[in-house]
Amino acid sequence: MGKINSSQLYREFLHREEEEARAPYMPELDFYSAIKNGDMDKVMYYCKEPLDQKEGLGILSENALQNIKYHFVITAAMITRYCIEGGMDFAAAYNLSDYYIMKADKCLTVREVSDLNTKMCMDYTKKMQMQRKQKVFSRHVSECVDYIYDHLHTRITVRVLAEHVQLSQAYLSRVFKQEMGMSISEYIQFKKLETSKRMLSYSDYSVAEIAAILAFPSHSYFTEVFHKSEGMTPLKYRAIYYRRLEM
Repeated sequence: MGKINSSQLYREFLHREEEEARAPYMPELDFYSAIKNGDMDKVMYYCKEPLDQKEGLGILSENALQNIKYHFVITAAMITRYCIEGGMDFAAAYNLSDYYIMKADKCLTVREVSDLNTKMCMDYTKKMQMQRKQKVFSRHVSECVDYIYDHLHTRITVRVLAEHVQLSQAYLSRVFKQEMGMSISEYIQFKKLETSKRMLSYSDYSVAEIAAILAFPSHSYFTEVFHKSEGMTPLKYRAIYYRRLEM
């Protein structure tokens, strides 16, 4: 692969996302965003359609019950990550996910899993709604979050962020973790992985190109951290979720 202009390709991808946002919003992204934003009415609307009846539900197992449980776990993982991004405490978000996954594991029918999915979605949404009423991020953390989003195509360090907001590295690290529920490095990797999933699903960039665009040290390192986070390789994720869009 030739030399990649990471900044240009990242900007092109963001531009496509902005253009697509002006069209009807991708339902699954709108759904997760509604949970993150604590929008009870919108989540309740989406949950009118049971999990087992959702359009385009992939076949991950020939056993119907096992198949819906796999999708439940994927949904729980996505909701957890979106809620952490929205400010939910890291440990609290994963503890809630573990609780519901354990409940799903004991379900004996597809309908039980589907009903539990609705309950889980509403539970996360209610907690995010309460949190949004109680918590407002500081200006410095908000500026860091904006900087990270705009510079995912570069190697972002605590030093760079501290200089950007004119705070000491130690103080910024402490405040960021208090407000976001994870360290700066964890948040940067989380955002890069979230963006990589959108790129795998909605772009034609190869896995190697995505790794380069998002400034991962190497293709193999990107694959390693992606697998650790998602339980599958980037290629497997694309095989399940890829949707070709008109560019």
